[in-house]
Amino acid sequence: MWSADFADRLESWSDLRTRVQSLDLEQALTVINHWWFGTPWRPYYLHWDDQPAWPDPWQLLSDNVYCDLARGLGILYTISLLDRADMADAELVLTEAGDNLVQVAKEKYILNWKNDSILNNKPKAKTIRRLKRYQIQ
Repeated sequence: MWSADFADRLESWSDLRTRVQSLDLEQALTVINHWWFGTPWRPYYLHWDDQPAWPDPWQLLSDNVYCDLARGLGILYTISLLDRADMADAELVLTEAGDNLVQVAKEKYILNWKNDSILNNKPKAKTIRRLKRYQIQ
């Protein structure tokens, strides 16, 4: 169950990052994807046109509102804050079909697609409309 308290969400997110640091790539991505699918969903919180105003990772957890794009952004933030070379190419993409997906390992793994699974092969070619990489500043 998702915590209503920001401090608890922050601690849970920290625990998530610690837990996945030593897992193999596929296990780590599956755990991250599943954790973010536990967030309370609400449509239309973030929009690609407002990208300069998107919340940072801590504000995202504080706001506690997760549309598909916000959930994908949370997945991207989580991956980006890990010290793992095998996830360094992670990117959030908006497909022509309107899906907000996180691609990792040269698009081998696709997150933010389904709750308990990640795709470990490239689905039928999707045209990418927008792309976001996260750099820790």
